[in-house]
Amino acid sequence: MKIGILQCDDVLEQLQPRHGNYPEMIRRLLLAVDNDLEFVVYRVLDQQLPEHPAACDAYITTGSRHGVNDGHDWVNRLADFVALLYREQRKLVGICFGHQLMAKALGGEVVQSDKGWGIGVSFNQVDKTQPWMTPPSRALDLVVSHQDQVSRLPADAEVLAGSPFCPFYMVQYRDHFLGIQGHPEFSRPYSADLMATRQERFPPHRYREALASLGAEVDDLLLARWILAFMRS
Repeated sequence: MKIGILQCDDVLEQLQPRHGNYPEMIRRLLLAVDNDLEFVVYRVLDQQLPEHPAACDAYITTGSRHGVNDGHDWVNRLADFVALLYREQRKLVGICFGHQLMAKALGGEVVQSDKGWGIGVSFNQVDKTQPWMTPPSRALDLVVSHQDQVSRLPADAEVLAGSPFCPFYMVQYRDHFLGIQGHPEFSRPYSADLMATRQERFPPHRYREALASLGAEVDDLLLARWILAFMRS
């Protein structure tokens, strides 16, 4: 299977020697459960997009420090490409920023949450299980890093997992779009290092809670299996 990685940001330069860049994180995650995959990276933040929706068997986005409402030209172009993928019924998995852009491109709404930053590990309940979610699980716990959230869902949206903090955590649109607010590709050490570079942005108690949450197990490999099964379903 040929997977197109839609790169929407770069890891901070000082963190790349230890953790790699975002496409490397995506490759590392998915190859851990299937080593027979091919990847093509498109730096959409530099206006690079696939020439045609059929260029790859499926696509996945990275996260981004930018917001879907920031008005950047590359974000608007990516939103148009996301809408095209939906019309063409091509498989797309949106991670964090990509999850939010997917919702906005299809007619939903994304806002800065009044609940503040989601950082550390988030703990979510799976409310609906699909056939590709094997092995099944009632929980989906992942590293997160976001201020914005999907506040209004577009048509065709089906919520699969959420929490009181983030009700629309994992959302499926028909058979070919899947959005996930969490970061299965982020390791817990990377989360700790990233939070340290942004510590002044967080209330002190929230930062301490997030650091403590990194001691919990996460479902990164489980979600990697789900993502590949979804892409092949």
